[in-house]
Amino acid sequence: MASKRDYYEVLGVSRDASPEEIKRAYRKLARQYHPDVNKDDPQAEEKFKEINEAYRVLSDPQARAKYDQFGPAAFDGAGGGAGGFGSSGGFGGAGGFDPFGDIFDIFDMFTGGGRARARGPARGRDLEMEIEVDFEEAAFGAEKTIEVPRVEVCPRCRGNRAEPGTPIQTCPECGGRGEIRRARTTAFGQFVNVTVCPRCGGEGKIAAAPCSECRGAGRVRRRRRIHVRIPAGIDTGNRIRLSGEGEAGERGGQPGDLYLRVRVRPHSVFTRDGEDVICEIPISFAQAALGDEIDVPTLEGSHRLSIPEGTQPGAEFRLRGMGIPRVGGYGRGDQVVRIRVEVPRRLSPRQKELLREFARASGEEPAGNRTFFERVRDTFGGGRHAP
Repeated sequence: MASKRDYYEVLGVSRDASPEEIKRAYRKLARQYHPDVNKDDPQAEEKFKEINEAYRVLSDPQARAKYDQFGPAAFDGAGGGAGGFGSSGGFGGAGGFDPFGDIFDIFDMFTGGGRARARGPARGRDLEMEIEVDFEEAAFGAEKTIEVPRVEVCPRCRGNRAEPGTPIQTCPECGGRGEIRRARTTAFGQFVNVTVCPRCGGEGKIAAAPCSECRGAGRVRRRRRIHVRIPAGIDTGNRIRLSGEGEAGERGGQPGDLYLRVRVRPHSVFTRDGEDVICEIPISFAQAALGDEIDVPTLEGSHRLSIPEGTQPGAEFRLRGMGIPRVGGYGRGDQVVRIRVEVPRRLSPRQKELLREFARASGEEPAGNRTFFERVRDTFGGGRHAP
């Protein structure tokens, strides 16, 4: 019978190597010589078995001490003694080689899988909704109440999934571990498949009598009325975050957040440019030429505005500090009053005669059928002069 190689030599470590060094060496070699990786190498399987055998012994403190004293002969035969390998192929010694740990760790190297874990608290989902506000509400802020459909903690069982007064018991399928382990033995060793327990969902506990309201889910869907403060100065496209107003978490986890996407309804008079409010005011030709005082609308009511003589179409007047408040800051924008001169479309004979007199007094005469007033109308209305 051929003699076995020294286990330290097999793993490539010194005789005083620490358990962590032995484990690192084993993982490196197991990854290198695994038969699934070396399908074209007929010696890979034997090499892999040799590596596993060396690690079984050197990873067990009692077996390692025995090996250091007696060598490989200490584990020959069917007996094996205390801390050795019996005829059943089991592993002896407290704290020795764990087929459900180390071998499974190596299995993960090739499958990319992970060890299933009992699930802990999970944060609830964030929600997003759209909220419409009026122009004035966006400018000065408002208090609103909205209705939000969301998942909440069941009010009857308070999230523990059990009918009130009934116990929560250890899951009989997984024994409270939250995972199911299924081991299988192959020619390359023993492999363990670990999955989340389908009965308890990874929690390790189940309700003896599921809650009658949530049917054991621990959460229910509700429509909740929520009070919202709209900050002054907000605009279309901005978002408002309401912390903790999203969906309830699972297994005692924190709730998610609610995000409100703002949409400002168009105004019949005002438009917005950043923090400035813009409005267009129509005046007559006489007001533009002679000047006047007019009332203009603002976000806070009517404001008296002086129109100087000779005001041109498109002229702008700025009302300082009468625009939109700055979000989270100080001060406000301005209101811009844009002048539009309106030219009447129909004139009485008397009005036409007066305008002709004005034209003559100004040194201008009507050109053919095109009256002076028509030229005025073209000028103030944006029309082009005839050649």
